[in-house]
Amino acid sequence: MKNRIIIIIISITSLFLGACKKTLDLNPNDQIATATFYKSKADFDEALAAVYASLQPEEFAVGIGFRDGFTDNGYNQFNSGNAKDFVQGNFNPTTGGYETAIYDDSYIGIARVNLFLQNLNNYKGADISDSQRKLYEGEVRFIRAFFYFQLYSIYGDVPLVLEPLNLSNQKQPKVPAAQVLTQITTDLDYSIANLNAAPYYSNGGHAAASSAKALKARVLLFAAYGSTGTPDPAMLTQVRDLCLDLMSQYKLSTNFEDIFRDATQKNNTEIMFSINFLAPNNTAPWDMYYGDWDACAPMQNMVDAFECTDGQPYGVSPLTDATNQFNNRDPRLAKTVYNDSVYFGPGKVHHPSNLRPTGYGVIKFLEPNNIPYGFSTLSQQDAVILRLGEVMLMYAEAQNEVAGPDATVYKAMADLRARVNMPPYPAGYTQDEMRQRIRHERRVELAFEGLRHYDLLRWHIAGPVLNAVQSSLINYHFEDKFYHWPLPQTEIDKSGGVLVQNPDYK
Repeated sequence: MKNRIIIIIISITSLFLGACKKTLDLNPNDQIATATFYKSKADFDEALAAVYASLQPEEFAVGIGFRDGFTDNGYNQFNSGNAKDFVQGNFNPTTGGYETAIYDDSYIGIARVNLFLQNLNNYKGADISDSQRKLYEGEVRFIRAFFYFQLYSIYGDVPLVLEPLNLSNQKQPKVPAAQVLTQITTDLDYSIANLNAAPYYSNGGHAAASSAKALKARVLLFAAYGSTGTPDPAMLTQVRDLCLDLMSQYKLSTNFEDIFRDATQKNNTEIMFSINFLAPNNTAPWDMYYGDWDACAPMQNMVDAFECTDGQPYGVSPLTDATNQFNNRDPRLAKTVYNDSVYFGPGKVHHPSNLRPTGYGVIKFLEPNNIPYGFSTLSQQDAVILRLGEVMLMYAEAQNEVAGPDATVYKAMADLRARVNMPPYPAGYTQDEMRQRIRHERRVELAFEGLRHYDLLRWHIAGPVLNAVQSSLINYHFEDKFYHWPLPQTEIDKSGGVLVQNPDYK
């Protein structure tokens, strides 16, 4: 996966944005003007790498674990992304952190896509065939859909920008969230129709048709629950069918931990899309953030959520070992969480330089071969955004809601749990019982992959769940208005009244 895209990213990330740095110098001598850059297919290949690079900001990549700090899973001791402000209820249009970053960086990525598409449409060179044009367009529209899903799921109504902006149209009003959703699915349908049919893991780091299908399933699963938490069967049927197709094309990684470690990510048959990094010049501080700083500390209730090996809850199972919480537990616990120190076996031990406020840290994204972790560590682990494990969970959830806990739901969950030698669910569940087990399985399987926040929002249970958290570290306070975040006040101010703040934050 760490192919030519990453190498090019290093040198041209500023391609589209550089002109903004010198507002009075319209043609700076040290930068390539967008209007004169596109002279050949090679130029479009470099520009495509810049579009992929727009996925690398912290909140979309190395910070996915921090986004669990907005939930009942983790505690961001350094207030990464301003998670503390959110969970304490001190959340407003000037909070900053991810409240601003998700908005701003999404539109930066969207701007790169729109510039790429405009120049691709204007380019008449014979070195780009019609099929290559469609492939280019499919890739960047997949990325645009990713960014608009960030905006749709977090803010709701936002500006819908589909062309490069200039002085005459730079101030854009919001459109209804439903219109944004339509554009997301339109972009993804184009990508599904025009991207390579081969699996992502054999596609050299480029998004594949299956990547778009998996993202569309996630988008529709979120949208299906609307503003009340009651799912739309028609949307869930689409989710189910997309997941069925994907489940026939991909295979679970033999080892759970291999999905997240640099040495075993390449050609991993479970990964459907990832944000790629390559040392020494294009790295992310995975090992330092999670292994040395313990910037996202798992909460005790998160650790307690992992079952014992007999499939019964910790504390209920006769296998409960009160002297060692990691004994007789779901193997995913030790592959997700470390207790006080990072331990990969004799000779591969790291003692974090920072305090462990909960006593735990996240081991899921750490690379054993990078020990000792610190400022000089060059971490090139990819951020896994879409994978088969999540798709199986989406299938089980959608099918259970549409048809109840049938044999295919049981099988999907049995197969996922068998990967870590956990027993299948007992027969005889009601639909609601299966619903609760699937939701619990998502929390455990996808811990610190940045999806818990989406789940609490779409199920419309964020209030009851977060306000019930008992912690000596921080007081949780969730209000219903937090189901949608405020637009950054800086953007409201710049718009001169064109961009209107979300109603609950005026």
